Amino acid sequence: MKHLQYNFDFEVYDSITDLSEEDASLLAQARSMTDNAYAPYSHFFVGAVAKLANDKLVSGTNQENASFPVGICAERALLASSAALYPTVPIQTMAISYHNHNINGNNHHPISPCGMCRQALLEHETRYGQTIRLILSGQEGKVYIIAKSSLLLPLSFTGENLGM
Repeated sequence: MKHLQYNFDFEVYDSITDLSEEDASLLAQARSMTDNAYAPYSHFFVGAVAKLANDKLVSGTNQENASFPVGICAERALLASSAALYPTVPIQTMAISYHNHNINGNNHHPISPCGMCRQALLEHETRYGQTIRLILSGQEGKVYIIAKSSLLLPLSFTGENLGM
């Protein structure tokens, strides 16, 4: 028997003011983008903004539906828009933020993409042959920077599993 371990390093900043100007701008836009989310059921508004390799910006927000499986997360909305608008251009960096409008909700700690979004991010990295750097934060407080989104999905399912 072997015992294996998976872990990864990531950067933690105390606030947006500690980021580079480019990263701070991207995160500020993601925070602002939460205003465009449609979340009448969860009251958890998520915004994402990505910088592409051609320096264009693409955004996405979560879009809920009364039939909960029909909604889409901000990250996957962004990935779909990016692939449709710029089908040959990879994403370099994606900033993700949220605004929790629930009574006891907070807005000051980073959140991480859900499982479906992690899988979609991994597929996007594989498709374009480029990693996606993630900037994660709430409306205020700490900021996490993860070098590549695939780090969030160890033992992932890929096309290789399908014999491709």
